[in-house]
Amino acid sequence: MGKNKICCFGEILWDLFPEGKKLGGAPFNVACSLKSLGADVEFISRIGQDSLADEILIEVTSKGISTDSIQIDPIHPTGKVEVSLDANGVAAYRVETDVAWDFIESNEKLLKLVRHSKAFIFGSLVARGASFDALKTFFELASFNVFDLNLRPPFYSDSLLIELMGHAQMLKFNDEELYLVAEMLNSPFHSMDQHIEFIAKETQTEIICVTQGMFGAVLYHKNQWIYNSGFKVKVFDTVGAGDAFLGTLIYGLIANDTPLNSLNRACAMGALVAGSAGANPNISEKELMQFMGGYNI
Repeated sequence: MGKNKICCFGEILWDLFPEGKKLGGAPFNVACSLKSLGADVEFISRIGQDSLADEILIEVTSKGISTDSIQIDPIHPTGKVEVSLDANGVAAYRVETDVAWDFIESNEKLLKLVRHSKAFIFGSLVARGASFDALKTFFELASFNVFDLNLRPPFYSDSLLIELMGHAQMLKFNDEELYLVAEMLNSPFHSMDQHIEFIAKETQTEIICVTQGMFGAVLYHKNQWIYNSGFKVKVFDTVGAGDAFLGTLIYGLIANDTPLNSLNRACAMGALVAGSAGANPNISEKELMQFMGGYNI
């Protein structure tokens, strides 16, 4: 088992676009981004016993990601999401319920895997069902829990978010989620940076990252502030851009790259994905560096 193993936990599903389906699910997208950068990744999820599941196993394998931790559910179907895009390529989602990834189970093999991982990445959506029981068993074993809120109404509550944030060593929000959480925690402040510091103190979290779409991102890393003002691209769709951002950021931080380099690369990767179709375009390290070379950072 690699000493830098990263585990991603949660949903894998088919995003149903008007023009056809693409494989997605935030934690799977993060795993794909990590794998494309050369990380040692394990993806923990659950799929049904149906043709959509068969297609998933083929595609996951084609990405070079092991299917050993993807469980087969004999009762519940493989997950699907209807995706609609507005005129700016911004996505809206209708997520099916009672699907296979709602019923992920823990077992001794997975407990050992998480215990020896360098990072454990999860979101809020997987906590909506029985998978939450498995998630709670992993919290105490992982040395570095990364919580990507990735809020999908109506599948969260204030109490759930507070509980999940309490288990994380790193939080990732988009700007809308940041202000929602700040209000939820009764932050007395107004600016983004003040909210971040307040949330870090309230949740005892040393690392918080907030993405701001085309305007880049801010990283609060152990009392240090790092900023990136964004990369200009023509947006095709925003599906998976935040996930690619997070995967690239975690990869840098786990590899002990500087927080500044990690954030710059993450923002560039997020922009490249936003300029491409679907959640998991094949973007190489060389393409990332060529794209970044056109900017003075």
